[in-house]
Amino acid sequence: MEFGRVPETELNSIDFSLPAEPAFNKTVLKGKPVNAPKVYMGCAKWGRTEWVGKIYPAGTREKDFLEHYVQHYNSIELNATHYKIYGPAGIGKWAEKAKGKDFMFCPKMYQGVTHRGSLKGKDFITTEFLRGIIAFAEHLGPTFVQVSDTFSPKRKTELFDFLQSLPTDMQFFLEVRHPDWLTKPEISQELFSFLKSINMGAVITDTAGRRDCAHMHLTIPKAFIRYVGNSLHASDYTRTDAWVKRMKYWLDNGLQELYFFMHMHNEATSPELTVYLADKLNAACGLNLIKPRFTEKQAGLFD
Repeated sequence: MEFGRVPETELNSIDFSLPAEPAFNKTVLKGKPVNAPKVYMGCAKWGRTEWVGKIYPAGTREKDFLEHYVQHYNSIELNATHYKIYGPAGIGKWAEKAKGKDFMFCPKMYQGVTHRGSLKGKDFITTEFLRGIIAFAEHLGPTFVQVSDTFSPKRKTELFDFLQSLPTDMQFFLEVRHPDWLTKPEISQELFSFLKSINMGAVITDTAGRRDCAHMHLTIPKAFIRYVGNSLHASDYTRTDAWVKRMKYWLDNGLQELYFFMHMHNEATSPELTVYLADKLNAACGLNLIKPRFTEKQAGLFD
């Protein structure tokens, strides 16, 4: 993910502190933990050749990457569906790889719907997108709708009408990027209140160059976090520590589902930071999240 990327030389001067807990969240969380909350962690893609010999066995072919990915993570933020509409047959083959596992695919809505022209008149293409992802069946997690960083609140009616047209028997999250949605209090409060009213989540994106996107608002008792690290820079670990503290607070106060997706500008190092995150979150929250297991050769590098 290139969104919010800054030169490495600037990282030490950025305030990565997470915003204070919004008062709004008290209207969503009940104030006490739920029984057996669902917690999922993953990356954005399974097709990373840099992971061959690291967490995928040496010599693994690309067609077998997903088969190995599901051994290391219990979810994926599926960006592939943003670039192409996949039919039920193709989706079904992916779902088959997760058979028997508590594994969730969280597809990103097709860019032909969200990034090309108006959101109006997109009924057919939206239906085709949804028809495909429904084939994930019990492995279908939340779908997230991203609008571009040029999509401003001036198009609020267009956006709200579109979101209200989506099926209510599926879980959606919205990611906005235009600064006015997040930096103008009246606009952001209207947005979050609207999402709450239609039972839709708000994606929280934590990236160096756009601190406003780490807004920390929960519009439903579920969280969808897109974390963008910086190739194991020292700040990646302190930022992860802060997220563990916040996620524990949410879980202690009634969060029902949590999705945390690790991004890196250089995805080669995503497994290392997800191991760090899983260990910290498991210890803090009494969880048993699975985490990447390195090949014997790679594991030796950490001895």
